[in-house]
This record gives sequence, C-alpha cells and structure tokens, in this order.
Amino acid sequence: MRPWLPLLLLAVLPLAAAEPAPASALAPVVQALELKWPRNRTVHLVCHGHSVPAGYFVTPAVHANEAYPAGLQAGLRARFPHAVLNVIVTAIGGEASDRGAARFERDVLALRPAVVTIDYSLNDRRLGLEKARANWSAMIVAAKAAGIQVILLTPTPDQSAKLADPKDPLNLHAEQVRALAKEHGVLLVDSLALFQAKIAAGTPLKDLMSQVNHPSAAGHALVTAALLDLFRK
Repeated sequence: MRPWLPLLLLAVLPLAAAEPAPASALAPVVQALELKWPRNRTVHLVCHGHSVPAGYFVTPAVHANEAYPAGLQAGLRARFPHAVLNVIVTAIGGEASDRGAARFERDVLALRPAVVTIDYSLNDRRLGLEKARANWSAMIVAAKAAGIQVILLTPTPDQSAKLADPKDPLNLHAEQVRALAKEHGVLLVDSLALFQAKIAAGTPLKDLMSQVNHPSAAGHALVTAALLDLFRK
C-alpha cells in the first residue's frame, strides 16, 4: 500500500480547526531560493488545477505567458536571481478536482515540488461542495505528508455568477476553500476576494476577464501579486 493512502482516507473526516499558515511557512523555500552556486539546488513549484492556471483566455486560445503561473515564475526569478527555479503547470482545461486528485501522485508528487498551488473551484461547482471538499482534502493531506508546502486558491470570477449573493455556488466554494486552508493550516490566496475588492473600488469585472469564466492578463496579475507576496525575503 502506498504510504500516504491511509492519510487520504482520513482526509474526508472532520479535523480540528487550525490557524491558517502564515507567509513565514514558506521561509525554508525562500531560503533555498536565496542560495548561490554551488550551494543552491533546483526548486520546483507546481500549479495544479483547471483552465485558469493552464492559461486559457478565450477558449481555445492559451496565453500561458500572461497567466499567473508564468507571472509567479518571472517574479520569483527577478527576486531571486541566483535560484534555479521551475514553475511547472500540471493544470488541465475543463478538469474538476476529482480527476485532479486521481492523478495527483503521478503528476504532482512525482515531481517532488517544494510548493503546490491548487485551483479547481470554478469547475468544482458541477461536483458540489461535499465531493469537492473530499478531493481537495485528499490532495492537501498527500502533499503535506510529502513535505510540500500547499497554497490554496479561491476561484477567479465567472461573469454568469451572482458575486453579491453569498449563496451563489461560486461564493460557497470560495468559502469552503478558505475553511480548508484554516482546517489544514495551509496557505491561502483569496483570488475571489481580490477581484471583488477591485470591483468595489470601481473596476468593471469585464475589464478583468477575457471571457465569461477566464481572467484576462489584468485579472491574472491580481493573483500573481498575491502569490508573490507570500514569498517574502
């Protein structure tokens, strides 16, 4: 039996609430990124999820260089010029967390990353909250068991959603992701809250979107900035 399978079985059980992980949780990763040759080593970060981290803008066009994984890589390479750093995208357009969890060992754990981001909520609306929670919990537990730092992302917007309605499925999944971050004591980038704050400040949602459910470069930049903020020197 794979050593982490018992942990996956436990992942669906309620856990005592933990404090959200502070940005300092990434201190060992930051220290590794600061090392110079010959002491440095290759550091992998993995962005796992659906079409948004995969870089889809107006389907089927992919603008990977303008999506947040590429922005994260560029920002970290500028900040840590001596680092040998790879941001690897394992995201698949159209996928929900059930398939993402099923391939997590093969496609994510096998890469032995220092950090993994998880972003599935847009598509998880078709699974429902309960199934999504079990899938996310399984991935979180497996990553932590392998010593990988986890960053959860709430969804970026869908223009067909009622963002002002707390009962809209997009808001419900976002709230569940926030709860999972607290429950498992992992890091969180609250993408949906970032977009909602930008909208409240006067930016029309359409200016942050490339199509109904995919952010534009400006929308991805909001997520990129929040991710980079976690990798403070």
